[in-house]
Amino acid sequence: MINIIQVREYARLTTDTSATSNLDLGIISSDTFSWLASLSEQPGSGRFITFEKPDCLKLHSYVGYLQSPTGEGIEVLPKTSISTKQDTKKSRAILCKMLYSALHLPYKEAHSATLNRMDLPIHEWIFNQFLNHLNKLVASGLRFDYLRIEEESRYIRGQLNMAVQLRQPAGRDHLFHISHDIYKPNRLENRLIKSALDYIQANCRSHVNWRLANELSHILAPITPLARPLSLLPKWETNKTLQNYQAIKPWCALILEKMNPNFQKGKHQGISLLFPMERIFEEHVAACLDKRIAPPLQLKTQAASRYLIEAKDEDDISDSDKNRFMLKPDLLINHLGQPRYVMDTKWKIINSSNSQNNFDISQSDIYQMFAYGHKYLAGKGDLVLIYPKHDNFKKALPCFNLDQNLRLWVVPFCMEKDELIITQYNEKLIGLLLSQQT
Repeated sequence: MINIIQVREYARLTTDTSATSNLDLGIISSDTFSWLASLSEQPGSGRFITFEKPDCLKLHSYVGYLQSPTGEGIEVLPKTSISTKQDTKKSRAILCKMLYSALHLPYKEAHSATLNRMDLPIHEWIFNQFLNHLNKLVASGLRFDYLRIEEESRYIRGQLNMAVQLRQPAGRDHLFHISHDIYKPNRLENRLIKSALDYIQANCRSHVNWRLANELSHILAPITPLARPLSLLPKWETNKTLQNYQAIKPWCALILEKMNPNFQKGKHQGISLLFPMERIFEEHVAACLDKRIAPPLQLKTQAASRYLIEAKDEDDISDSDKNRFMLKPDLLINHLGQPRYVMDTKWKIINSSNSQNNFDISQSDIYQMFAYGHKYLAGKGDLVLIYPKHDNFKKALPCFNLDQNLRLWVVPFCMEKDELIITQYNEKLIGLLLSQQT
């Protein structure tokens, strides 16, 4: 039975067995600690883990699952509460729902009954999603394709390769060099799916997943897996004949991308399924708002049309006048092509009762919104900072006046109901969006 340690974002991992474990402190074996410590020393790994002291590592805002080569697993959940007694099943359900948005999967599917099965660790849940989609795909029928085969045969079929045939040595003139097409399931999409299936079968620990993976592996036995599937993933076709493959494609891509993480080097590799929580939250909020907004309002994500330092409108631009420091708000709501609301999502825990410390809002976030307001709204309009709702942030803060005609709203987003929280402070603004008026 595999040992799985459950923690949340920004938790510390230690080998000190005298410490009391909780969601903010996980006790791991020395072998797992050494493996993680070696990862923290590699380029780019500082984004998700850093080395604090000889017996302590700190995680950052990445969620998902890690498994060391020794088999010890670490499940990292979103931090949805200040208390260490947060509901882990609810946190996992929220994460799974948000992953649907990050993978750009149908909203209806994200709210299906499969999300109620929160007894599986996050990586096993991902495996289960892939296997269920593959099971449906097999039931509806795999797509075959014609593959060109060149071989030496006693019988002629297809095309005879005359150039090779004329050079046939004595004693083999009874054999024919031919090329022909055969109808087989060994097309690229099926080979990518088989590669992901083989990875799941080798790494899953859930008996439900392993049994289904084993059954599907027998069905897909004629299909050859790929040695380097990630490089061929962009060649997945999207024509009408592969319409029933679209549901499994994101799950297949997710598994193939995460089974080859850049920071896992060397002979002994573990499992990594890590996701940046800030990005997932942004994608989820964008997906939920997009369903609420109707023309002539339009939602644009990651707008990149303004700079903090903008070039002069001249043909000959010197180095000192070039555009510099691009400003990219997470969400931009346009009205008839013109920016109307600038929104930014922040996956941070703020405290609405801590007014003396500016509600725990980062000063750099306010500077950022101030710049957005002047560059995208010409210093006149409404800005919205969106934070996750929790026990200490249940309603919007009073409106902040950044300038004479520039207002900033700090609004909670309820991850259970997938909506912004409307109060007397922001009813006019948010009500405008939710009622789809202009």
